[in-house]
Amino acid sequence: MRRIFGFLAGAVCCFAWTFATAAAANPAGPVTSPTTQGAMDQARERVAGGDLDGALRALASYVAQHPGEMGPERLLGDLYYRHGDLLKAQASYAHILQYAPNDKETHSRLGSVFASENRIDEAISEFNKSLPGTDSVPDLVALHLRKGDFAQYKRDREEMVEEYPGDTEAVLELAQLYESTGQPRLAQQYFQRVLDSEPHQLFALNGIGMSFEDQHAYNDAIIELRLCLLYDSYNYPCWNNLGTAYSDLNQLDLAYKTLEVARNLEPERPEALVNLGNVYDKRGDWKKAVSYYVQATTVDPYMPDAYINLGLEYDDHGLYQLAQSALVKGLAIAPQDGRLHLVLGDTYRLLGQRNDATTQYRQAASQDIYPDYRAIAQRELATLEHVPAPPGNP
Repeated sequence: MRRIFGFLAGAVCCFAWTFATAAAANPAGPVTSPTTQGAMDQARERVAGGDLDGALRALASYVAQHPGEMGPERLLGDLYYRHGDLLKAQASYAHILQYAPNDKETHSRLGSVFASENRIDEAISEFNKSLPGTDSVPDLVALHLRKGDFAQYKRDREEMVEEYPGDTEAVLELAQLYESTGQPRLAQQYFQRVLDSEPHQLFALNGIGMSFEDQHAYNDAIIELRLCLLYDSYNYPCWNNLGTAYSDLNQLDLAYKTLEVARNLEPERPEALVNLGNVYDKRGDWKKAVSYYVQATTVDPYMPDAYINLGLEYDDHGLYQLAQSALVKGLAIAPQDGRLHLVLGDTYRLLGQRNDATTQYRQAASQDIYPDYRAIAQRELATLEHVPAPPGNP
């Protein structure tokens, strides 16, 4: 498989930002009784066992009988979202905001629902309400790209840091913006500025670990991510990204064990599943890798990375129709993701469908971020334009 920026052994390396769901041992909300935690743990166990419908039924019943417990109700919304029931997810998050109107995590979740419904301005509003303190910057980047005003959004963030250089929240947002747009060296510098002032800042520790990984400085990434886990041993993103770093170093047994910790903490999230698939791909067990990627699309149908990995895996084994199907599904939920267009272009090229390949490469070449993908797409376009098509092949 092709190895390009952000790809791991030909597969997408799926990073995780910060808490997109309540930590397994630390449910959010005014009530954190053993009963509350037990309800969440049982739901997660069902999800881990592949019984998402059963998890929804049991957790919905619990939430109805225990109003005002934010952790279980937010997890219920998350599971509805993963299940593709956006209306019920929205209703769960909106209900939480009735009794906790300033809860940033819930505003972030509601933003995800609106983004999935292409309600861009409403999504941007909710994600902005969730800052600082959530992982909404990558979502804001994607939404401003879709809206067509990303350059202004980026300029505003940069001007804010220039005007208020001591505002660590503004510096952190800019660092996340750079990391989300394939500028890890710049991101590292700004994450470090945050850590110079707040050495225990978990977002910054996770972020700088990601920026080191993107620069292939895997041992440096491991140092930062271990430090994150020293301060918070239940931090799903840091466990996931630590497993990714070990995988990049080909320490596959250690990578597997680390990613299993992440998966067990929050089995309703897809990132660790994608990366476990990457580990099996490196071990040469591509069918097991595919099973993890498929599971990731089931857990979260709105995440493009798993579809990209499926496309790469199927292409690598000559299963081009399956690759096309997976990638088209991915584009249905992320139509502006240049990576999906690039890999689908490869699939069409391998199928001998030059016109379709050219269309996809042009889409990838027109994206506003990730110059590595754009450059590859431009090279493929140039190649197709200079190589005559075989007779009878469009």
